Amino acid sequence: MDLAHSIKTQARVLGFDLVAIAPVGPSPDWERYRAWLEAGRAGEMNFLVRHLPLKRDPRTLLPDARSMILVGLNYAAHLDPELLENPARGRISMYALGSDYHKIMRKALIRLDRWLTQRTGRSTRGRVFVDSAPILERSWANRGGMGFIGKNTCLIHPQMGSYFFLGGLLVPEALPPDPTPQLENEWQTFQKDVVWRFENGQIGTCGACTRCLNRCPTHALLGPRELDARLCISYLTIEHRGVIPATIRPQMRNWVFGCDICQDVCPWNRKRHIAQHPKLQPHPDRIAPPLLELLALDEDAFRQRFAGSPVMRAKWEGFMRNVCIAAGNWGAPEALEGLAHHLWHSPSLIAIHAAWALAQLRHEAGVQVLEQAAKSTKKPHLREIIAQVRR
Repeated sequence: MDLAHSIKTQARVLGFDLVAIAPVGPSPDWERYRAWLEAGRAGEMNFLVRHLPLKRDPRTLLPDARSMILVGLNYAAHLDPELLENPARGRISMYALGSDYHKIMRKALIRLDRWLTQRTGRSTRGRVFVDSAPILERSWANRGGMGFIGKNTCLIHPQMGSYFFLGGLLVPEALPPDPTPQLENEWQTFQKDVVWRFENGQIGTCGACTRCLNRCPTHALLGPRELDARLCISYLTIEHRGVIPATIRPQMRNWVFGCDICQDVCPWNRKRHIAQHPKLQPHPDRIAPPLLELLALDEDAFRQRFAGSPVMRAKWEGFMRNVCIAAGNWGAPEALEGLAHHLWHSPSLIAIHAAWALAQLRHEAGVQVLEQAAKSTKKPHLREIIAQVRR
């Protein structure tokens, strides 16, 4: 058995669902990525700009790297649509329903690297990457033949769809690479629909389908493979740290962390395989939890409920901001008590969105609370928050 085949077998033993090998060199798609950043479409994710030079070539991270072992880990689950779409419940993106994938994948990739060093005798370590390292994982996985880039900007595999995490390992061994599609240049992958021919003869393409573009409620997908993160619900609920524009809040519906709409509507995800990894099984407390429960979370309760979950990325203030918006979109007077508490006692970021949500409650249930607060409060910032909502 050759080394490349043994590596793929071992990667699957360690729990990965997809494995591909690519030769290391200048990063595919780097110029398009740079243009995307220069257009300001990354929003407040300034770390992406800082990492731009490093992403040009993986050898800036590991100078003697000659091969890249790319892996995919399935996180798909079957969930009750009626539960998810219930406006009284907060929806969390599927990828965050289990344990934090960074730790799961990093640990397994370190084990894969140790296994490889035992076979080759090298004394140095490879370089593991799972989101945190400045590597264009999706573009490299595309180059390695793992899938094609869909119009929703996700990497799509013909059997697994797009519900899988990406990561990998840079190594100094020269391994035989997997075949890649014959394209004139990487830019074409984003400029027109690409027919992707897999090793087994299957063809992957979006064809004339535009479901993801049509169904994005905030129109974050400006066109095929063109995403403006500043409008994306995933970005707004996770990475954005400030006030969410009032014009966008109604389109966020009941999403409190992330968004799956552009993947949910994708035909390639209709027959998705369900994740087998035990740590990626959906946690019962995270499958569309009631908004009233979420509104009642203080910082300690938030940390306890979501410990070890990607939801921690939003932090308590950001998460409660999102919950308040979802409660406003729900509009039920039952949310009044929780929203009023956040108006009076939470930091300004949360209070701003609580005030907006109170104004959305049916039968003007929250309007009286806002009026009473405006009259009785001695806090200038609170009066200003309420004034903005009433304008």
